[in-house]
Amino acid sequence: MGPFVLPLRFPWGWAMKVYISADIEGVTGVTHWDETERSKPDYGLAQEQMTAEVAAACAGAKEAGATEIWVKDAHDTGRNLIPGKFPSEVKLVRGWSGHPFSMVQELDATFAALVMIGYHARAGSAASPLAHTMSGGVAYIRINDLYASEFLLHGYAAALRGVPVAFVSGDAGLCEEVRGVNPRIPTLAVKWGVGQSTVSIHPERAVQEIRDGVRRALQGTLDQCRLSLPPRFVVEIGYKDHTKAYRAGFYPGARLQGSHRVEFETDDYLEVLRFLLFVV
Repeated sequence: MGPFVLPLRFPWGWAMKVYISADIEGVTGVTHWDETERSKPDYGLAQEQMTAEVAAACAGAKEAGATEIWVKDAHDTGRNLIPGKFPSEVKLVRGWSGHPFSMVQELDATFAALVMIGYHARAGSAASPLAHTMSGGVAYIRINDLYASEFLLHGYAAALRGVPVAFVSGDAGLCEEVRGVNPRIPTLAVKWGVGQSTVSIHPERAVQEIRDGVRRALQGTLDQCRLSLPPRFVVEIGYKDHTKAYRAGFYPGARLQGSHRVEFETDDYLEVLRFLLFVV
């Protein structure tokens, strides 16, 4: 685990950089896949609420003293958030570069904290009708003894750069996972899943609680919000389609285990992310 990175000091005072990574499946009210796809008529309301929740996180970060805010649009095409809804301090990362950091592209040690908005339950979970990890073709991803969500994958990426995860919002299943990994990370559950349905809090309440939660989190003790990287990683991916497992088995260092499962081992988490970039 790297050293704690303090906000950078400049002659005119403290400068705090905050990174916000945003997804849509954990946004309040979002229940069906049609609401997550740009080509579907149901998408507009989900896009607006995703934007509102991220804008609230930006507002909370500014109130906590952030002088620079980076936002990664981390859902599907990477072109969901409405740029004009954000403060002028925001730098918005849209689309996908192909970098292994994926949903936290451009995150480095100069950031004081990582905030995750709209994140969701992992593949294989019954906590959300939209549960998945990176791809709908994956039945599960396991790292050592933990079944991995997109929170865990990218929280570990933040740990690789010495950046704490200051706040996470999403569905209740995801928030339960976060508490299991580090109970000191503040979370906000904006909905929970019941079969193919969800029960959500009011959109305006979600916006206000995200704003307040991010402000409090960034004013708190960020060092306690770190994730600890294991010394070695054994990654297991279960695929829904056996042909995808067969193909992934040819990645250097990967081993095909049975018809639907591939394993990969390394002591370098960047190699884990590189592996996932090419096989998920």
